[in-house]
Amino acid sequence: MRLEPYLYFNGRAEEALAFYEHAIGAETLSLLRFKESPEGVTATPEWQDKIMHATFRIGSSIIMASDGVNAAPQVFSGFSIAIVADDDESGQRMFDALSAEGNVRMEWQPTFWSSGFGMISDKFGIPWIVSVMDDMGG
Repeated sequence: MRLEPYLYFNGRAEEALAFYEHAIGAETLSLLRFKESPEGVTATPEWQDKIMHATFRIGSSIIMASDGVNAAPQVFSGFSIAIVADDDESGQRMFDALSAEGNVRMEWQPTFWSSGFGMISDKFGIPWIVSVMDDMGG
């Protein structure tokens, strides 16, 4: 069994995929637009080119994404996506990249459990935790 988060971007999925590719090295694996659906999914004319479903990889993890069905605001609460970096330098780089135009909830810093840890909500509202798990207890 696997657990794969599914994120809705309210019409900004294509922008999000490009952002994550640049910020943290994500790789888009598949992408299906509403107009490409073999079942003729009903979408407004302005949503025909929007993303109905996509999968992307971050490291060894798969995340699924969609524009959703309309541009209504999406509220993300009660979870964070955690990235465990290999070292402080890569952790700091990913933290800085994800925080661009976003909201830093906890600055990148050493803690008693990690040599580097920080919390962000990115510009799409997705909450992230970036940390380094090392001999400090992580």
